[in-house]
Amino acid sequence: MKLLRPITAVTFDVGGTLIEPWPSVGHVYAEEAGRFGIAGAAPETLNRAFAAVWRQRERFDHSRAGWKRLVEQTFATAGAARPTDHCFGAIYERFAQPSVWRVFEDARPALDDLVARGLRLGIVSNWDERLRPLLSELRLANYFHALIISCEVGRPKPDPHLFHRAAVELRCEPAAMLHVGDSLQEDYEGARAAGLEAVLIDRSGCPEQQGDTRSGLNVISRLLTLSALLEAADAKVSLD
Repeated sequence: MKLLRPITAVTFDVGGTLIEPWPSVGHVYAEEAGRFGIAGAAPETLNRAFAAVWRQRERFDHSRAGWKRLVEQTFATAGAARPTDHCFGAIYERFAQPSVWRVFEDARPALDDLVARGLRLGIVSNWDERLRPLLSELRLANYFHALIISCEVGRPKPDPHLFHRAAVELRCEPAAMLHVGDSLQEDYEGARAAGLEAVLIDRSGCPEQQGDTRSGLNVISRLLTLSALLEAADAKVSLD
């Protein structure tokens, strides 16, 4: 196992780690486009376009203006008409609502288990002003002692400042923290560079038992695997 130190606090990314858009980004975009009479916006096409635009994003600041540019680029890549300002406003507000998000089935059981183990939990997320109320609406906020959000800090992951701020709020050293997220650069590499332990979650269905070390990384496909990883780390420390 790659967790070599005892862990007293765990931080999580949000999107793709704890929650996901439901039924999809493209479905929400298409529904709102239809309400405003915007043609050529099929959910599947918009999903592919969003994925392509998201991969190519640079210096994305998660501001409303940044999201507006990204939505416009998505519609253009999909070959659909440009969304009006009112349409974008409706899309932006939809993603503030819990109805378009799904909490992964393993999220609450895993969080319950970590809390029962006495670990302090936090969020380190690249998000905007919609995250705090959204976590409350989804009944997730009470799990966390610290919410470190890029729009409030003024810089995004993988900047180490976000992880160090989480360490301060969780009252522990970075070396005693574990960060879990689905982005190799923002979450795994960002946390490791800040001095934390890190786990990459890949929900694509890769087989794993207590975690694998694909390409030298700690990778899991379900959050419930965290318990086994933490137990293995604790056992190693005890043996040492």
